[in-house]
Amino acid sequence: MHDEDVERWRHDHTFEQDRRRPGESRTLVVILLTAVTMVVEVVAGIHYGSMALLADGLHMGSHAVALGITAFAYVYARRNARSPRFSFGTGKVNALGGFTGAILLAVFALYMALESVARLIEPVAIAFDQAIAVAVIGLLVNGASVWILGAEGHDHHHGHDHHGPPHGAGHDHPHHEDQNLKSAYLHVLADALTSVLAIVALLSAKYLGLVFMDPLMGVVGAALIARWSLGLLSSTSAILLDQQAPDAVLTSIRTSVEEDGDSRVTDLHVWAIGPGIYAAQIAVVGRAPASADAYRARIPSHLGVVHALVEARQSG
Repeated sequence: MHDEDVERWRHDHTFEQDRRRPGESRTLVVILLTAVTMVVEVVAGIHYGSMALLADGLHMGSHAVALGITAFAYVYARRNARSPRFSFGTGKVNALGGFTGAILLAVFALYMALESVARLIEPVAIAFDQAIAVAVIGLLVNGASVWILGAEGHDHHHGHDHHGPPHGAGHDHPHHEDQNLKSAYLHVLADALTSVLAIVALLSAKYLGLVFMDPLMGVVGAALIARWSLGLLSSTSAILLDQQAPDAVLTSIRTSVEEDGDSRVTDLHVWAIGPGIYAAQIAVVGRAPASADAYRARIPSHLGVVHALVEARQSG
């Protein structure tokens, strides 16, 4: 067989992971906004002697680092998409970035809970006017960040299989979400939530004397952020651990492959290799089995199966 014939049957495994995702640009904008706010608050805190401003500035810095991990995951995945070191491209770097962000969210929630409980036990004096001003600034910045990242909330970037582009497959399933973008979104949403709760608590303490509301709102915020973190950990770990695709996807593939009434799927493995794209291994048995290419052609393109290995055997 000539080399030209062999080359005709080869294909790359980038699955469009080398393209710049919309979430990457939006994340960089939010990082810049967060970093500028951090510098302004730290400088103002030092200049005016405000610990509240200084503390919030440092807090902004920690989230700039977390968002930086998100941006790094985007850039790394894009620049290494064609590297032969990755069997199915760099799609899972997206999930790894989201998983890392989920862990940082969990750490943030734990810190909030411990600090809030400590203040419930031993209340500290609060400079209400400064603290409220900081919370309002934080809410405005985080609200803008939530809007910037949330605008991509319904964007789903699918790869192409060898039969044609998939169209709108299962957008409600976490395997089809940009987990990296979701992580960044939850980080800024967590910050916005803490700002809202802080404003409510500080106003209650200042005007109603309910000082306990400040640490209590911290506990409530920590619980909500922990719940978001667990959800993100669950969806990203399912991808990283090659969990089977949803039952609807498996059923659709099985039904399509067995549509001739003779073939039977005896082994089926389908797992996510990136946002909205899957790899599959399918074993088929039949009295007069079709070719592997014929079975692959039966897989609905909208499912996003971009790489399918089919083994067809004749029964008895």
